[in-house]
Amino acid sequence: MARIVTFFIMLVFWVLISGMFDAFHLGVGVICCLLVAIFSHDLLFYGHPDLLWVRDIFKVLAYFPWLFYQIVLSSLEITYIVLHPRMLEIIDPRLVRFRTRLRNTMARVTLAQSITLTPGTITVNMSGNEFTVYALTQKAAEGLPGEMETRIARALERE
Repeated sequence: MARIVTFFIMLVFWVLISGMFDAFHLGVGVICCLLVAIFSHDLLFYGHPDLLWVRDIFKVLAYFPWLFYQIVLSSLEITYIVLHPRMLEIIDPRLVRFRTRLRNTMARVTLAQSITLTPGTITVNMSGNEFTVYALTQKAAEGLPGEMETRIARALERE
């Protein structure tokens, strides 16, 4: 079942991204999507052998708009800092170490990637449940792991 769903998700993505609807491109798309589905279906549905993954997909899709909003806010903040005449006084870089309460490997990787996608922070190291994050400002450092960890827990961890 996971292979079939992976195939159709990849095929829809292929058609949307390529924009080519002739027989050659659709044929190549079907072949590529079939190969991806055969060899890597377990990556898309990691650790979810039952049908609860359908519910999980909607939870993850609900997380994306919030993450996008955070990326926009951080981008505006970094833009303000970069354009400020006293930029060097505002910047306060630091390494922050913290332990996450996330148990699922996929949830921890999602947290690390979400932190890195947010301007002003970079996940430097992730070892088990310990994270080391570079933060450009004190405000960014104080926000770790914060609401992002809570939202990821709701989206990717089962009670």
